[in-house]
Amino acid sequence: MRLKIQLTLSAVLSALTLLPIHADHGDNQGRDTVLYVWAGDQARVAPDFLAVIDFDENSANYGKVINTVPLPPPGNIGNEPHHCHLSADQRILGCGGLLSLLKGQNGIFFFDVTDKRHPRFLFSAKAVQSSITDDFLPLPEGGFLISQMGAADGTAPGRVAEFDGSLHFVANHFGTVSLFQEWPTSPPLDGFNPHGISARPDLNLMMTADFILPASTLNVVPGDPVLRGSVRIWDYKRRLITRTIDINSPEGGPAQGTMDVKMIPNDRHGYGYVSGMFDGHIYLIDPIAGTATSAFDCVTVTPHVDTPVRGGMGQLMAIPREGNRLIFALFQAGQVGMLDTTIRANLKQLSVVSYGKDAGPHNLVLSNNEDRLIVGDYFLNEDNFGKVHAEGDHKVHVIRVGATTLTDDPRFKLDFNTAFATGPARPHGLASK
Repeated sequence: MRLKIQLTLSAVLSALTLLPIHADHGDNQGRDTVLYVWAGDQARVAPDFLAVIDFDENSANYGKVINTVPLPPPGNIGNEPHHCHLSADQRILGCGGLLSLLKGQNGIFFFDVTDKRHPRFLFSAKAVQSSITDDFLPLPEGGFLISQMGAADGTAPGRVAEFDGSLHFVANHFGTVSLFQEWPTSPPLDGFNPHGISARPDLNLMMTADFILPASTLNVVPGDPVLRGSVRIWDYKRRLITRTIDINSPEGGPAQGTMDVKMIPNDRHGYGYVSGMFDGHIYLIDPIAGTATSAFDCVTVTPHVDTPVRGGMGQLMAIPREGNRLIFALFQAGQVGMLDTTIRANLKQLSVVSYGKDAGPHNLVLSNNEDRLIVGDYFLNEDNFGKVHAEGDHKVHVIRVGATTLTDDPRFKLDFNTAFATGPARPHGLASK
């Protein structure tokens, strides 16, 4: 059963189906020509906004801001814009506010991007039992699964929220009563704080990676941030966790901060990779055997950069559709690397692009034809209210992706410190169309 969150939404979405899809013509032939960057004002004074960037390599304005769409009030400031993702039909952009909870605001935002150079804000929403919105997984039939790192108060357990193809918040039906219900219906109580999310519907498998207890990052909570080190294996159709894989680091003890997880496309075993942010390893996840094996040690990246966190502080990952390469970011080392995944449990370095120590590459998104990689240099700075201060340099880069090489595109220059009249901004969510 579904429960509508806004009475006018069905009419809005019905109207969208009557609009033409704007296609590129001429030399572009379906190549991405627009980049969306979901960002927040560094001073937390101006509204959070969606920046529209010229991503057309044939354009004289390549890499320039062509439009901005600020969030309308109420609840439009200080959400800490985080990840975003396009729907399967590329008409809807879903965006998250990581810290909306702290101001009592909605943390899930939807934009209509049918006219891709002129997005329109649709509405905001929030889950009921969970908060701290992180990543969006587009569903083939439309809509999204959304990882919610924390419970409604930012503690544990978190959940996975679901919006269907009409952007209705999915609810379970119990007898004659419909209740908002995130997944799973009975979440584990052993530190379920999902960050990364990835799925193989063809194998009826999904994985989420537990990263950190969100509330523990705030100054009002004593002690150090509480890191997680586990991956949950799901029955994708039933939205049910079937197995928990606790990851042991070769450095001793549990893996530290398993931020992202990516399942390998077309892999018959349903394998995936997860990164340990604070122990420096990338692990191969076998969902059937229930094992996690270190497949790459980021300390071995060449050229090597000495950093306070072992391995350079691993961040998000990307896997091309062929499944034969893994791309990863190292925040403190300022590097983006590509690995050969031919031998799944023994990854080999192919190429690295270096932007300088502490440049802060965090988010990685491949263009639709996978020949370009967009990189955002900002993770999270909780300023004077929290313990996380991973600012980066606020730049957005484009890297050309070859079969065995990564090469920085020197024509694309985008600096969120200087690009907007409202002052420095923090770029996080990335999507191209």
